[in-house]
Amino acid sequence: MGLPRIPSYDLPTAADLPAARVGWQPDPARAVLLVHDLQNHFLDAFDRGRAPVPQLLGTVARIAAQCRALGVPVVYTAQPGGQTPEQRGLLQDFWGDGVPPGGRATAIADEVAPADGDVLLTKWRYSAFQRTGLRELLADLGRDQLVVCGIYAHIGCLMTACDAFMQDVQPFLVADAVADFSADHHAEALCWAASRCAVTLTADALLGSLARVPA
Repeated sequence: MGLPRIPSYDLPTAADLPAARVGWQPDPARAVLLVHDLQNHFLDAFDRGRAPVPQLLGTVARIAAQCRALGVPVVYTAQPGGQTPEQRGLLQDFWGDGVPPGGRATAIADEVAPADGDVLLTKWRYSAFQRTGLRELLADLGRDQLVVCGIYAHIGCLMTACDAFMQDVQPFLVADAVADFSADHHAEALCWAASRCAVTLTADALLGSLARVPA
């Protein structure tokens, strides 16, 4: 029970992406960036000095910086440490106690830490829409696109993208700004998302699209 030790693997490139089914394009006037669960507890399942972690964190930091510069709101999720079994619910049966109490475990990695003006949501379930104010925040901002990066691709990132789709919010899953339990899990998440609910794209493609559309 609990997180596995995750072997090193290389993040996908544009050539590895599944074919798109829809032609949605990220728009800085419509999008919100979601940095999903990049907490030390989850990153520590990897060897943080080896692929994919350094590239992941560098790419997420680059996306977040450019989104802020373009006026795209940046939202973070983080799970609280030391949850009770009642708070964990069925997650307890699959993953045990979750994030331990204490500042380092719960903290978002320094490389991608929130900046002034960013929003931090407390997250309780796989989807960032469950028991949070994310849907209301999007509505208040008048935004109907969600760019998803973070970990883990086939669990919370995918469930969040699917939940966005089911609420008529266009999701974009950034293929080289998410990481997973393995290269196979990563590829499966991208294929499922691209065929069912989202656009999968690279960080370069995302930032190029955002920069081409007037905010």
